[in-house]
Amino acid sequence: MISAAVDRILDELEKLYPEAKAELHFTNPYETLIATILSAQCTDKRVNMVTEKLFRLYPDAYAMAKLEPEELEPHIKSCGLYHNKAKNIIAASRALIERFDGQVPCDRKQLMSLPGVGQKTAGVVLLAAFGDDQIPVDTHVFRVSNRIGLACSDTPNGVENQLREVLPKERWSHAHHLLIWHGRRCCSARKPACERCPLREELCNDKMKHTEET
Repeated sequence: MISAAVDRILDELEKLYPEAKAELHFTNPYETLIATILSAQCTDKRVNMVTEKLFRLYPDAYAMAKLEPEELEPHIKSCGLYHNKAKNIIAASRALIERFDGQVPCDRKQLMSLPGVGQKTAGVVLLAAFGDDQIPVDTHVFRVSNRIGLACSDTPNGVENQLREVLPKERWSHAHHLLIWHGRRCCSARKPACERCPLREELCNDKMKHTEET
């Protein structure tokens, strides 16, 4: 996709979602890390409800590391996948203490060395907690990017690599939020609201658009 079309897509989405921003609640890098781990296959609204109490009880890696998974599970059960999430949160907290003095590192490779932290989670932490230019690919970014033609890949990592090529670096972070908001509010998985999408006529991927309408 040529740069002019990319800029037009982002410009249209900015007009549609001028308030687009992260919807997870956090106040520091550690909270960002834990909230992002909890957000896997869970809504931000639910995660925010859980972390409001969770972070009061266990505000840092030192407090969280004292727990065993079965002690944490009741607090996060409503987020789903709570067995694995509890294990990863505690293991990551202990790793932060053992290797990083309890602080969340601002390096992608170091972040991805933590239990439960993959490329997407690391990207979100770098973007939200440290202000880095990142374009993490969650389910919404993956779906919308493929549909509108910003990317064409069947893997999140593939989509991220392609977005890094076609999007101006200075727009990566905001594009991440814009694509998420569009995926949640218009370009949904099952019934995209194509009739009210400003990208529909000229900027959407025609093949995908017609596929969705049939």
